[in-house]
Amino acid sequence: MSKLESIIGRIMPIHQDVVGQANDHLNQLTKPQGSLGKLEDIARQVAGITGEVMPVFDKKAVIVMAGDHGVCEEGVSAFPAEVTPQMVLNFLYGGAAVNVLARHAGAEVVCVDMGVNADLEHPSLISRKVRKGTRNMAREAALTLDETVQAIQTGVEIVDELVEKGYRLFATGEMGIGNSTASAAILCALTGLDAGIAVGRGTGIDDAKWLHKQLIVNKALNVNGLRMGSETEVNRSSSDYALDVLMKVGGLEIAGLVGVILGAAKNRCPVVVDGFISSAAALVASRLAPLSASYMLASHLSQEQGHTKMLEAVGLAAMLQMDMRLGEGTGAVLVFNLIDAAGKIMKEMATFESAGVSRG
Repeated sequence: MSKLESIIGRIMPIHQDVVGQANDHLNQLTKPQGSLGKLEDIARQVAGITGEVMPVFDKKAVIVMAGDHGVCEEGVSAFPAEVTPQMVLNFLYGGAAVNVLARHAGAEVVCVDMGVNADLEHPSLISRKVRKGTRNMAREAALTLDETVQAIQTGVEIVDELVEKGYRLFATGEMGIGNSTASAAILCALTGLDAGIAVGRGTGIDDAKWLHKQLIVNKALNVNGLRMGSETEVNRSSSDYALDVLMKVGGLEIAGLVGVILGAAKNRCPVVVDGFISSAAALVASRLAPLSASYMLASHLSQEQGHTKMLEAVGLAAMLQMDMRLGEGTGAVLVFNLIDAAGKIMKEMATFESAGVSRG
């Protein structure tokens, strides 16, 4: 635990003075103040994160964490568990949606085996397997505390390694059949929301499976002592409770993404959060290290019905509404293009003085 506490302790507030400098520059540009909306928000935030008014992100990566879930034994997904290793290989061979969108954005896909229930080999695969899938959270805790902390630390280490190679902008991606069930359970446990609000359709389940999935989430919460009644008080915002929730109903890829977010914050790098599963990691990270939320940019609003509540709990607002629910980091990679656009506005747009334009 001391190493994790040390990581969290190295996360500093963003540079508010540089936010102000970026805002001053935006207000000098040939436009009404604030007229570029969220592009201006992006420019201010990345300036504050990096400490540079006009940061350059020549190297950016979407880190796709993969892991299997024991809760798939309960029939919560429209797809079988063997799809996880199959899709990991698809990522590695460049054929998935996130690969296409990453190429378009000039970003690298970094694929990490955190807990796939198969033996995978590929020269581009980062193999950091903690165990072959989680235990069935509907029957017992998904992970041990040591496994949970190991997965978080692994995510931090991967970001550290990429920062050393010059990467300064990150996005979260994931693959793991069953992980929308785990994410819904995390949302319920950390906010007190009912499963009927938190549980979505995942990979496209029908009404019967959706109701069954809610029952399984409630069962997992009850089995693990996370469904607190009115007679029991719990500090849902505490870091200890967040770690306990991640251990009991989380996933190895989710824990790895918690580490990615904390690692990005520790290294003063922006991290773009993808959809529902990535936002579950963001919620846990924000409870472990509240300052980390300032380093996150929410990309898109997923079709998963609990995603709005998840983002609200973190204190984030999505930039895009694309009716997407694929995961992988697809929505987050799209926002890389918006970050690049905001950077070009800061660098290339004329000021009132340089263009000889009268102010309003």
